[in-house]
Amino acid sequence: MLEPALLPTPLVDCTDEAYTRAGVELRLKRDDLLHPTVPGNKWRKLAPNLAAAVEQGHTRLLTFGGAYSTHLRAVAAAAGALGLESVGLVRGEELAGRPRNWSLRAAEAAGMRLEFLTRAEYREATGRAEGEHGTDALLRRWGPCLVLPEGGSNALAAVGAAAIPAELPGLGERDVVCCPVGTGGTLAGIAAGLPAGARALGVAVLRGGEGYLEAEVTRLHRAAYGRGFDNWRIDHAHHGGGYGRVPAELAAFAERFERRHGIPLERRYVAKLLAALADLTAAGAFPRGTRLTAVVTGLPDPR
Repeated sequence: MLEPALLPTPLVDCTDEAYTRAGVELRLKRDDLLHPTVPGNKWRKLAPNLAAAVEQGHTRLLTFGGAYSTHLRAVAAAAGALGLESVGLVRGEELAGRPRNWSLRAAEAAGMRLEFLTRAEYREATGRAEGEHGTDALLRRWGPCLVLPEGGSNALAAVGAAAIPAELPGLGERDVVCCPVGTGGTLAGIAAGLPAGARALGVAVLRGGEGYLEAEVTRLHRAAYGRGFDNWRIDHAHHGGGYGRVPAELAAFAERFERRHGIPLERRYVAKLLAALADLTAAGAFPRGTRLTAVVTGLPDPR
């Protein structure tokens, strides 16, 4: 049985002199505390997909991820708790013969069957080469299953993430709700759930995503809501060198933030988001009176 989520997640004011000088407020939406095994935006995106899987009578979930994918671990934990099988297609065939890292060990411990693919096979399996998910081919190879896209971002996931603004009372024209962007589902949901006047800001965590990520968010909006939204944008200048990269200056920023505020930061997504907001605030990108709400989408890796 899947444990219930902590909803609504805590909303914490984050007092900082740099923001105060700029006339900007910062608060943290602590979605990292949402669920013990399916934390943060993974629960938001997976919950409606899991409900659909059970309703439709699926017994197996299949999805995709890299060597340290939080999504793979979350799907494995959720599927195991619900009595479903899970298959994870992992990018990197060279990993098959190596000792499992902590993340892949956790996925396997929760019952996930891991299959390691070459990067070309992975691109084909996720459908990036064709611009589609290639579901028929996956079903022929892996058997009957519900296929969840990389990162879990689909129309149902966007609807799940749209609940975040509903937990933020009093949103209006001075508000910007912010999140990191890997596959676009969380940003799509936040933007769709905002009231008139409020805006959404995503911070890309991968290099070279200009245009592609915008197209993904737009695609998710049309798939989930049948229309686009014009209340969001993506910052591409704070990816830290690429997906999974944590340069020394970003690590130092995260350590300072943790010491100052007592909140542990996940490095590959959340630290990039907060570093971007600090840089943008210092550069005067937000008018005085702006209230920033940063969604803490996940937990730090174990140390």
